[in-house]
Amino acid sequence: MTGPQGRALDGVLVIDKPTGLTSHDVVARVRRAARIRRVGHLGTLDPMATGVLPLVVGKATRLASLLSPGRKTYDGLIRLGVATDTYDMTGAVTDDRREGMAAGDPPPPSEDAVARAAEAFSGTFLQCPPPYSAKRIKGVRAYRLARRNRPVAPDPVEVTVHALDILAVTPTQVRCRVTCDPGFYMRALAHDLGAALGCGACLEALRRERNGTFDLDNAIPLEQLDRPDADVAGRLIPIGDLLPEAPRLTLTPHGVTRARHGNDLTAADVVSSDRAWTDTPLPEGKALARLYDADGRFLAIARSDAARILHPTIVVV
Repeated sequence: MTGPQGRALDGVLVIDKPTGLTSHDVVARVRRAARIRRVGHLGTLDPMATGVLPLVVGKATRLASLLSPGRKTYDGLIRLGVATDTYDMTGAVTDDRREGMAAGDPPPPSEDAVARAAEAFSGTFLQCPPPYSAKRIKGVRAYRLARRNRPVAPDPVEVTVHALDILAVTPTQVRCRVTCDPGFYMRALAHDLGAALGCGACLEALRRERNGTFDLDNAIPLEQLDRPDADVAGRLIPIGDLLPEAPRLTLTPHGVTRARHGNDLTAADVVSSDRAWTDTPLPEGKALARLYDADGRFLAIARSDAARILHPTIVVV
């Protein structure tokens, strides 16, 4: 796939998403700006959230299922004294104690109280997803049921928080940074922290700083794509760089020909590798390898089965 400058557009484009747009809105903007069709996103961000949103472009869309969701880091701002049905400031207010807290009834929680309450949200624990979420209840998205005014009670799920740092506490807000595994809801954290403090709370602002191996250093502000001189191809992370944990194999000329045609390869087609790939038995289809020619040109992503037969699955040449 090539873009307006005739350069191949295959890889991951990391967008710094602005607030107010859905992840699908961002995909549509990138398709228009770069004049390409094959674009998808790796995970979603709520419209109110900003920050890292990785997009798979061109042939990299076929790699999306192989890019396992990694740890995420968020910078969140929690509003104290108000709870909503969506667990963020976009929802309908269900409990408002802001006026009373301003008058000292109840008094705003202290920094020590916030720190003690936050201890319950580290490590592995059960979290109830927000009613307005993509979790399925008997096959139906929870947010669809909530919009129909149907009772919504998603089952608790096991989540893991590797780090929860309280960055600042004021009488009305708590700012925190969270590093977590996929499946964790920052909106639920805000709601549950407010309940633990006895004052109610919801998420006021959210910025994702990292999603797996992608972070804000990789990201391009979405508005930059609207510039006439926007260099989308120059900001793409190439497919060959997306799976650094996969062995890099250099092929023989015969192996290169076979890989280009998507044909299976054996160890005889491999000249060298940057790490062992034939020593450890693995379940069939679970191992991946990156295939290159002798000049260092990336050719394909291949699966390696238990017999160590390489099956090219994504060929980029």
